[in-house]
Amino acid sequence: MAAKPSIPKGTRDFSPIEMSKRNYIFDTIREAFRIFGFQQIETPAMESLSTLMGKYGEEGDKLLFKIQNSGDYFSGLTDEELLSRNAAKLASKFCEKGLRYDLTVPFARYVVMHRDELVFPFKRYQIQPVWRADRPQKGRYREFYQCDADIIGNNSLINEVELIQLIDYVFGKLGIRVAIKLNNRKVLAGIAEVIGEPEKIIDITVAIDKIDKIGLDGVVAELKSKGISDESVERLLPILQAQGNNSEKLDIIAETLKGNGTGEKGVEEIRFILDAFNSLKLNSTLDLDLTLARGLNYYTGAILEVKALDVVIGSITGGGRYDNLTGVFGMEGVSGVGISFGADRIYDVMNQLDLYPKDSIQTTQVMFVNFGEKEAMHALQIISKLRKEGISSELFPSSDKMKKQMGYANSHGIPFVAIIGEQEIADGTIAVKNMTTGEQKSMTAEELAGLLKA
Repeated sequence: MAAKPSIPKGTRDFSPIEMSKRNYIFDTIREAFRIFGFQQIETPAMESLSTLMGKYGEEGDKLLFKIQNSGDYFSGLTDEELLSRNAAKLASKFCEKGLRYDLTVPFARYVVMHRDELVFPFKRYQIQPVWRADRPQKGRYREFYQCDADIIGNNSLINEVELIQLIDYVFGKLGIRVAIKLNNRKVLAGIAEVIGEPEKIIDITVAIDKIDKIGLDGVVAELKSKGISDESVERLLPILQAQGNNSEKLDIIAETLKGNGTGEKGVEEIRFILDAFNSLKLNSTLDLDLTLARGLNYYTGAILEVKALDVVIGSITGGGRYDNLTGVFGMEGVSGVGISFGADRIYDVMNQLDLYPKDSIQTTQVMFVNFGEKEAMHALQIISKLRKEGISSELFPSSDKMKKQMGYANSHGIPFVAIIGEQEIADGTIAVKNMTTGEQKSMTAEELAGLLKA
């Protein structure tokens, strides 16, 4: 007996109804991108490993899915190398490509390759799947979609404000109540300098970024395991435990970083964004979160994360400023800022809260019953006219028993069934049954089109 087929852990199949829901999310986000002036691009699912490696930090590099070279990938390897069982070294020998980990690094590669075609600032959006060899758990998948919006080639903080407006707009349309978390990597760099550990900035941000998962004690343990002194950790704790409203927390960090140029610049940037947000009177809340670090190494300024208020789940949107991501590809000094909507987590939130409008579940609007060849040919002519008017219509393909055909319409949630027998052909009418109320009326094809459009 053949083994039951399965899919890899961390991946999912989606039914037609599920895809209708997902497309509602994608369409809402895509329309928001269009309204805010972003233009769409796409990049390949696989990139050269040289493009991906070293851009996400040591932990990110471990999560890259590497693609084995075709052909004899053992050629060129010595017996000593094979017997060493050094996975990282062997992978570098017979894997030249990898699945993209996010959409931002491929976008930076795209900008460098197409620099002569682009006009800056360039506002791009991208909706595509990404892959991470992470441990699957609730809200965390190995294959998932990102919906990215980036503004590159301009360093104005107005861009950060616009992205916050975009976040507020999208979640307002989807009906999800959210809190937007804000911090700045310059502030974090300043803190590392003030506590006497400037060379440990990456270790500090990686540890702080886990505070929601492992708690403050876990963060302290990880910091110490990275060689950060007890004294430095003690000086860091009051900052991580800072309480109060945005203004009060900003005052605390401003006092802490007084005299530190990098940190003061970060405080200034946060203050500008908070002032602009307050003047816009948006529906979402914006909270200064001094524990927010965002683990990716390429962030250099403002960083953002979005949390759903009514569902316990990880961040559903994140992003930030990166001042020189294109520099690793030989194009220096190009500043950018971007955000990524986590479509799969948004989908989970929408499902838990049942936020989908009834008309978002796409289905056939009317199904025609099949009584035989003569009636089917007549129905197909009417169906052709309905489709030209944008009305989703279908004919049951075979003249099965009425019970089976009606069962098909019921199981697919089709709201109307059209019945055309010999009498209807002779009269030029259609018997139309409302599958919700059970009511049946006789009408012309034009009247049916009007009913379905309404």
